[in-house]
Amino acid sequence: MAHAKYNSKQQHMTNTAITGIAPFFIVRDVPAALQFYRDQLGFDITFQGPSEDDIFFGIVQRGAAMIMLKDIGVEPVPNYTRDIKQGIARWDAYLHVPDPDALAEEFSQRGIAFFTPLLNNDDGLRGFEVKDADGYLLYFGRPEQ
Repeated sequence: MAHAKYNSKQQHMTNTAITGIAPFFIVRDVPAALQFYRDQLGFDITFQGPSEDDIFFGIVQRGAAMIMLKDIGVEPVPNYTRDIKQGIARWDAYLHVPDPDALAEEFSQRGIAFFTPLLNNDDGLRGFEVKDADGYLLYFGRPEQ
């Protein structure tokens, strides 16, 4: 296998900004998943389709956080359910939140069931966990300050 040679000019190039990333979750029912993200977590539905009577793909967004959802006829496999034999792959998505306390309060007022409540964890993060309608585990938080 050939390896690309490192080009020393690369370290002097200006990196173009990347302003977001969107996990792509396989879900059982896209309309139900869209409804959960909109009604429970306060996301906006930015796309659902391809047509009104055939919704098998959708996108939700809140701030810079975007999640793509698609039904492809297989069961979702959240990370924590995988038998990987090498420790726990707990979260399916980490959502950086500058003020996790305020978001936890908002979600509490919406009646959200927290998988793990707001706390400072052993990894030096402050935040909380929520499971979505398909069991994907979302961590909302930031490094402790």
